[in-house]
Amino acid sequence: MIPSGFDYVAPTTLDDAVAALADAGEDAKVIAGGQSLMPVLRLRLNSPSTLVDLGRIAELRGVREDGDAIVVGAMTTHHDVITDPLVGRHATLLTDATQTVADPQIRHRGTFGGSLAHADPAGDLSAVAVALDATLTLVGPNGRRDIGAEDFFTDFFTTALEPDEILASVRIPKHTGWAAHYEKFHRVAQSWSMVAVAATVDVDDGGVIREAAVGLTNMAAVPVRARAVEQALVGQAADVEVIRAAAEHAAEGTDPMTDPNADAEYRTHLAKVLTRRAVVAAAGV
Repeated sequence: MIPSGFDYVAPTTLDDAVAALADAGEDAKVIAGGQSLMPVLRLRLNSPSTLVDLGRIAELRGVREDGDAIVVGAMTTHHDVITDPLVGRHATLLTDATQTVADPQIRHRGTFGGSLAHADPAGDLSAVAVALDATLTLVGPNGRRDIGAEDFFTDFFTTALEPDEILASVRIPKHTGWAAHYEKFHRVAQSWSMVAVAATVDVDDGGVIREAAVGLTNMAAVPVRARAVEQALVGQAADVEVIRAAAEHAAEGTDPMTDPNADAEYRTHLAKVLTRRAVVAAAGV
């Protein structure tokens, strides 16, 4: 199908993009890499009056250090996230998860910020942002505001972004030296996950888990932090049986859906199994 008609604006600065979005009104849409929006437009499931293209805004791309954190521009492509040395050094979990996103073509066009703003509960990167305690910077006519990842995602495909705001960057606290693994279960290669687990742990020289962070994909309308698992791991030896027992808490506080791919009971089972696998792989035991 062919999209319905719309006006097209391609600003070169973030300020101009915010102004263009405000001028266009509530029927406008922002396009980043376009990997999620374009199919929707072609099917006419969304018919914006104006499309504001962020692709020419250089200030929204790239990764930089900011004290005890790294800052990833919202328009940084998945490929650039994977290959960036700062991400590899300080946010290994983000590298691991991004490598599982779709296929090379999508990873070269799709963007980190676009994936988060799309807020698909089956998307791979939202749970990572939650697990890593990321802070998202939103920019609108009233200025900038920062919001934690757990508060950013509010429902299925819904975020705290106002219609006139743009996601500009994501600040991720450094997890230098932490080991990580993203365990994803899907029916066919390159498809959305039925359930996935983002796990990262800090293990001391004596083999004791000092800190742990675990995020769950597709176990609720929003990404979920498996805090009961984390609490069961911290202070314990990085041992398979310890991890197995902790993983039994994975589904606590979740609300898995039943759909044609799996029912809630099966997703609960997957969450426990995949959490065990992810933490075992991350801890290297």
